[in-house]
Amino acid sequence: MWGKRTGYEKEGRRVSIQFEGGTGRIEVVNAGVINVFAPLHTQEHESRAVEQPNPAFVVCDYTVSERDGRIEIVTEQLIVRVYDHFKVDFYDAAGTPLCLDYRGEREPFPRRGNVSIAEGEGHAAMRTSEHHKIQVLKAMEGEEKFYGLGDKTGPLNKRGYEYEMWNTDDPSPHVESHKSLYKSIPFFITLKERAAYGLFFDNPFKTFFDLGKENSDYYYFGADGGNLDYYFIYGPDPKNVVSRYTALTGRTPLPQLWTLGAHQSRWSYAPESRVLEIAEKFREHDLPLDVIHLDVDYMDGYRVFTWDDERFPDPAALTKRLGEMGIKVVTIIDPGVKKDRGYGIYEEGLEKGFYATDRDGVPYVNAVWPGDSVYPDFSDEPVRRWWADNQKIMLDAGIAGIWNDMNEPASFNGPLPDDVRFKNDGRGADHLEIHNVYGHLMSKSTYDGILEASGKRPFVITRAAYAGTQKYSTVWTGDNQSFWEHLRLSIPMTLNLGLSGFAFNGCDVGGFSHDCTPELLARWVQVGAFSPLFRNHTAIGTRDQEPWAYDEDTLDAYRKAMKLRYRLLPYLYDLMREAEQTGLPPMRPLLLEFPEDEHVHELDDQFLFGSRMLVAPVIEQGKRYRAVYLPEGSWVDYRSGETLEGGRVILAEAPLDVCPIYVRAGSFLPAYPDQKYVGELKIKELLLDVYPGTGEYVHTQDDGESFDYRSGSYNEYRFSQSEQDGELEIAWEASHAGYDGETYASFRLTVHGRSASSVELNGEAIPFLAEIRGTTFHVPAGSGKVRLIR
Repeated sequence: MWGKRTGYEKEGRRVSIQFEGGTGRIEVVNAGVINVFAPLHTQEHESRAVEQPNPAFVVCDYTVSERDGRIEIVTEQLIVRVYDHFKVDFYDAAGTPLCLDYRGEREPFPRRGNVSIAEGEGHAAMRTSEHHKIQVLKAMEGEEKFYGLGDKTGPLNKRGYEYEMWNTDDPSPHVESHKSLYKSIPFFITLKERAAYGLFFDNPFKTFFDLGKENSDYYYFGADGGNLDYYFIYGPDPKNVVSRYTALTGRTPLPQLWTLGAHQSRWSYAPESRVLEIAEKFREHDLPLDVIHLDVDYMDGYRVFTWDDERFPDPAALTKRLGEMGIKVVTIIDPGVKKDRGYGIYEEGLEKGFYATDRDGVPYVNAVWPGDSVYPDFSDEPVRRWWADNQKIMLDAGIAGIWNDMNEPASFNGPLPDDVRFKNDGRGADHLEIHNVYGHLMSKSTYDGILEASGKRPFVITRAAYAGTQKYSTVWTGDNQSFWEHLRLSIPMTLNLGLSGFAFNGCDVGGFSHDCTPELLARWVQVGAFSPLFRNHTAIGTRDQEPWAYDEDTLDAYRKAMKLRYRLLPYLYDLMREAEQTGLPPMRPLLLEFPEDEHVHELDDQFLFGSRMLVAPVIEQGKRYRAVYLPEGSWVDYRSGETLEGGRVILAEAPLDVCPIYVRAGSFLPAYPDQKYVGELKIKELLLDVYPGTGEYVHTQDDGESFDYRSGSYNEYRFSQSEQDGELEIAWEASHAGYDGETYASFRLTVHGRSASSVELNGEAIPFLAEIRGTTFHVPAGSGKVRLIR
């Protein structure tokens, strides 16, 4: 459609390029991020993901010239060349090709035979994807690997797969052939031998991604509506890509500390006596727990923002009693509002015109849990404000967080028609445009309401999402199954979510549907212990999935994994602080830290917890050992203390209660003492596990619940270690002192794998305990230097 170039204009950060068939635009977001835009639907960006003001937009110098039949735009880091037909190529500053438009036409691999015969028997026959109104083809060099796209099924590397971005409530067992699930995150990272880059197709309509499945000569993305609007995000390493993408779409704010504890859920815990029984059983069995989730059966006839008076006669008294046990409550809220005269929420929304409508302006009705229901129009600011204000109803009852579900939006009497109308903040839109951002806007409204009502960091969990939802909500991977295959799938799904900006994510530990076996639960909790969001959740009609419902071996393995998670909470909290600052997720594929090691590019059954811990869970039934790949460097077996050299595969023993874990030499791991819930103990002494080598670590402390840390109300401690002449020197300093709450009085350091004849603090000998596995001693918090002398 574009035809030949006819001219160009430079204005500010934009270069508008005229073609025979229309106008395209190149915008320099910063030296390493370029936007390619054409106004096919609206004249300007109307992004729900890229909000303004935006820290990614940085004024930088660039030049524009016309040469050899192209427009050339040059920044400090990139060269962008634009040709006839709006072909756009990207090079690094040295002129090395990074990402080039494919010059040929789509040419799918041939498919043979009469597929209708197979479909007649019930087979899902493969068909070639249709051509799309918007379609960008990129040339494949051959060695590309692709990551991201949210929590799509399949392996970590998405090469050879195709996906669709259309938020879909699909409870059938998730397998690799699923093209769509609950979230639409149209962003992926390409890793090549020379560099890494990201492509973010910011189009809320249904979008399509083919990563070399149709033809190995190219990959493509496209849509049938909206604008041509994509961002090229340069690395040159994957870490920089993630950091730049999250600067653009937003980063996960530091959550309240209790949200990183254990969550327990079921469809459903009701009545309130059952909720109290669950809480008491956790305490009785010495199992840490911070949160119980209430599913839809707490409501009065599934009416949102209500309580069933018989099952839950006094919600405030219940949450108070649970609070005395150190347990908070999170309640589910769906978007479907019951169509019911006399129901206040419905009546108010109807009176104010707050619901999505049909073409005639009549509120659209479909069925969800309450039966006939209407759908709040979250695309309109007054509706978001109204919904935000309603969060106070739940918070006044003592609820600590909100779980948004069924917000794809889901429906029982067939999907919402394409022509359902939304106000879209003044520019009307239909369901095709709003569908993928519906859950995103609901999460934003919920976040804003909790923040205003409580003043604390909001805890919101959502099933449906779009790019940028990480600013408002944590996510989980939806309705999985209690299958070993789903345990295996959960690792690349959550890793790719992390690469897609969602640092705070998890899955239903133990599986939602089907019955979880004892061994599967024991192995799943060992993965869940390192997931930023830990929630054990199961469906109505399944067997009990609480750990005491199984045998003693399972209960012991579960307890061991949970106590390890709670021990590492300060480390996870530091990682979440890092996520807010850099966008890097706590749960990471190895390629994020070791992109030049080709052995880790396809590795999706082990992962890193931050940059310092390697976790290699068992994900096969009956296995009591597994192969583990250790990257280059020295690694310490977390269980045995043995130091191992990397760059090789080892065979690790893994009894039922053991998940193989390895720590990089030179690491510090902050830890808490054993506690049943966050806040049970006043932590006056921070525990610090030290793994000898050379390294640094920054630990922060704040009130764990407010945003005061953003204005300086936090303490920061910097630790470093180095070895000289066989002696280990450890130094620390209080690099920032802005928090005057419960602060540390001392540190207890355990130096693993190192025996000492003496320990000197600032040149003076201090007491220490020497054991087979290491040396332990106590030092005052603040600043100091210790030498371990052999």
